[in-house]
Amino acid sequence: MAFADLLEQVGSTGRFQVLHVTLLSIPIFMMASHNLLQNFVAVVPPHFCRAHSNLSQSGLGLEDTLLVTVPLDQTGKPHRCRRYVTPQWHLLGTNITSSPWGEVGFEDVVDAELQGCVDGWSYDMNERTSTIISDWDLVCDLHHLKQMGQTIYMGGVLVGSLVFGALSDRYGRRILLIFSYLMMAVCGTCTALSNSFSLFCLCRFGCGMALSGVVLNCLSLIVEWIPTRWRTVVGTLTGYCYTVGQLILVGLAYFIRDWRWLTLAVSLPFYIFFLYSWWFHESARWLALKNKSDQAIQTLQSIANFNGRHEEGKQIDTKVLEESMKKELSCTQSSYSVFDLFRTPKIRIMTGCLSAVWLSTSFAYYGLAMDLEKFGVDIYLIQVIFGAVDIPAKVIVAVCMSFLGRQPSQCGALIIAGVTILVNLLVPFDKQTLRTCLAVLGKGCLAASFSCCYLYSSELFPTVIRQNGMGWVSMMGRAGAMVAPMVLLTGDYVPWLPGFIYGGVPVLSGVAAIFLPETLGSPLPDTIQDVEERSTGTSSKMSPKEAVILRDTKENLRKPVA
Repeated sequence: MAFADLLEQVGSTGRFQVLHVTLLSIPIFMMASHNLLQNFVAVVPPHFCRAHSNLSQSGLGLEDTLLVTVPLDQTGKPHRCRRYVTPQWHLLGTNITSSPWGEVGFEDVVDAELQGCVDGWSYDMNERTSTIISDWDLVCDLHHLKQMGQTIYMGGVLVGSLVFGALSDRYGRRILLIFSYLMMAVCGTCTALSNSFSLFCLCRFGCGMALSGVVLNCLSLIVEWIPTRWRTVVGTLTGYCYTVGQLILVGLAYFIRDWRWLTLAVSLPFYIFFLYSWWFHESARWLALKNKSDQAIQTLQSIANFNGRHEEGKQIDTKVLEESMKKELSCTQSSYSVFDLFRTPKIRIMTGCLSAVWLSTSFAYYGLAMDLEKFGVDIYLIQVIFGAVDIPAKVIVAVCMSFLGRQPSQCGALIIAGVTILVNLLVPFDKQTLRTCLAVLGKGCLAASFSCCYLYSSELFPTVIRQNGMGWVSMMGRAGAMVAPMVLLTGDYVPWLPGFIYGGVPVLSGVAAIFLPETLGSPLPDTIQDVEERSTGTSSKMSPKEAVILRDTKENLRKPVA
């Protein structure tokens, strides 16, 4: 009897699983709200230097005040970061009546001395009532701090994946999930109450860590309590929870225009998640592997009773549990580490190519998703479109993976995404509709690439190092997301460079994915040797040391469980 059979005995698709998966999936709706929150709390409102203090009693209107205090930039608009040292009163005497600026250009004030915004900035808050930009003046010389804030958040996601991944294997999924809910609620609340940008970043780092804890442990508890035949369906549905979450964020941001209240709105639900998460049951599989047989049996019997299978639950004892866990225990006898991902030729190439795929997908995805203002379209509309495009994208890539195969689907999604981003560089800025369509196509392809690489990676790595492999490529993806916001800063020096990088990286990784073997219709590999011996049309030359590693691996797997 395998553990899957034991799960069937207590009810693998009963009332417990339905309620369990539902309660675990609800918080996923709020994951997108935190990942993409900066699109709305860090909107850069139109701004210009605050007028000189001696103008407060002049009675001038806004347009006249701008005319005498703020010069034009190279595009003919009021400069955002410079003003005249002294008001240029003579500009009020121009005969131009069509506009307060009219044709007054640099030649009229070429000798006027300029200075920075020493008295601060004035903001046009028609779109949002407040943002972190307007509250802490993150403009001009400090504009790079906006991107740094998102990078710090993504750094928290990366650190959280390392910390909570290790802790959940040691202390269990349930207790870490409960702690992650509380941490997200508290850090989100503190973010909304922050009185400085430094404190804001610190709290956002905590939110990033908590998000990793929620995602890792939610998915583990979902997967470990449902049968294999339902994992694809449930995995797809939970993926759509994130997609719908993007649309929920738009609705909240549209009606809540203050960044502090918006942050509270996406954080307070986690207090509710924290309260009901105490009902969750720990993974019986994890309890058994940690030699906590009594707790595992008690948990299984509780679930059997919940599913109305009282008699079947009474039949479970220590002997039955140990018999069902033989296969899992045998896999834990051999010790593998992340270094095994680089020791043999084909695993090494595979790990390198998958690292490139994950890094570029996440890098370009967040590069597009976190820079909505550049499209010149209403940010609420573009966020709705960006969120909705994930729905057909995931359906299309699922069909392509089933009929064309994993490799062409992965390569095609990345290359098409990269090409559309590069083509967008050639489209004039005033062609907003075309630019938006290309960006949406690229975003959809990157969402499809995400769906593909999750499945493809799990099929490529052998069982004995699958967790290590998935952990490694996930870390590469988070590193890409962390770097993505900072690339936008290169646009200060070369305007087209961020788009070139965001488009070029997916194309290169799409080419790298060509070297990955196809897995459609192939059995999952169990050992490193299975991967090395997989027929790819080329022979693999291994060093004597690598041959010894493969031989030792095979011998370890043949050893009986003590």
